[in-house]
Amino acid sequence: MLNRFVLIVVLVPIAIVLVALAVANRATVPFTLDPFNPGNPALTWQMPLFALLFAATAIGLILGSLATWFRQGHYRKLARQRGQEAEALKQAALSRTPPPAAPLLPRP
Repeated sequence: MLNRFVLIVVLVPIAIVLVALAVANRATVPFTLDPFNPGNPALTWQMPLFALLFAATAIGLILGSLATWFRQGHYRKLARQRGQEAEALKQAALSRTPPPAAPLLPRP
């Protein structure tokens, strides 16, 4: 139910905006990698503006995800260590023999 809600409320409007953006920005623009000589034909490509926008968004998402992944590495390592400690304690508790049961005495 929550997946359907997220799909309808979040992803569908984003898709509509992206399609509208792509249709509105079909004109080709020069993309150059040489800021000092923008007319250099070896480092200049003509491509649609929406392709540049989508590529910049994708690169930003990837770099942001990688930064978050590396930043949270310490916490993942700590969680793995705690999981191993918990498993070791569980195995130690299972390997111990239970104490002998006390004889049941009738109540006076």
